[in-house]
Amino acid sequence: MASLPDTLAREQLLKDRAAATEVLVPGEPPAVSLLRLCDAGLLQGGLSVALDVRPDELVGPLTQAMGGAARGFKLVDVRERRTLELHVLVGELTERWEVEDLSALVHNLNDLYREAPEVRAIAVLGEWADSLQLLCVDKRSLPRLLRQPFFAPVNARYLARLMESE
Repeated sequence: MASLPDTLAREQLLKDRAAATEVLVPGEPPAVSLLRLCDAGLLQGGLSVALDVRPDELVGPLTQAMGGAARGFKLVDVRERRTLELHVLVGELTERWEVEDLSALVHNLNDLYREAPEVRAIAVLGEWADSLQLLCVDKRSLPRLLRQPFFAPVNARYLARLMESE
């Protein structure tokens, strides 16, 4: 069985193998190691987001990491109500999104770009070191990643359904 760094390198998700080897803790569960690598900034498409970041503050970095058509995503207005209300420009239409947290933003963005093959899907790896660990991955690699024991995102069911719809 290939090591975690070997598998991540093969999937083109690892930025620096030597740095990853220094960060990894021997005997640690692979899913925890993935969180650790994301937090250290060693995963391609990885984002470590402080838990107190508001969804509207994450839109720019997240859509850039998603790539493709998501780079043209426009946030037109933000209204603070009981839940944060984002007014977004989607093509020629403005939509109103109520997002109570970062996970809701991730869900909405994944849903919006589900049929855009060039836009990376966002996997919510979980929380680590007071931050939410996110990984933007090529949709074509999702079926392989979802079979890997180290890849256990919080939104795995949604990502699997995303693959079924293609």
